[in-house]
Amino acid sequence: MTVDTLTTLRNVNNSLRSAMFRFRSDQKNCSTITAQNFAGLLSEILSGAECLRLQPIHSDTPELVRQAALDYRGNLEKLRDFLPELHSNLLAEKSRLEAAQAHVSAAAAWARSSTKTL
Repeated sequence: MTVDTLTTLRNVNNSLRSAMFRFRSDQKNCSTITAQNFAGLLSEILSGAECLRLQPIHSDTPELVRQAALDYRGNLEKLRDFLPELHSNLLAEKSRLEAAQAHVSAAAAWARSSTKTL
């Protein structure tokens, strides 16, 4: 069971690091982030939590598993610190998109009214 725990935690840690990198690298263009990205992130977090719930870390747990569990905790702490900034960026992107949509709608209305007067 310890090998499964180690494999699961390593996979979860890799996925969490990858997700944080993708979210950080796209901060200037948050429109590439989808709800599925967050669903996948949540799934990975829950997978790690379930793994540790089923196989708690004790003093006799092998060092590699303990290190993977510490890495998991560290990744969760990085996420905790990073998510408010990402949330702010997503809200800014939403506002930008809404403004762009309003501009397109106004331009389309102007174009329609211009064709009626011709």
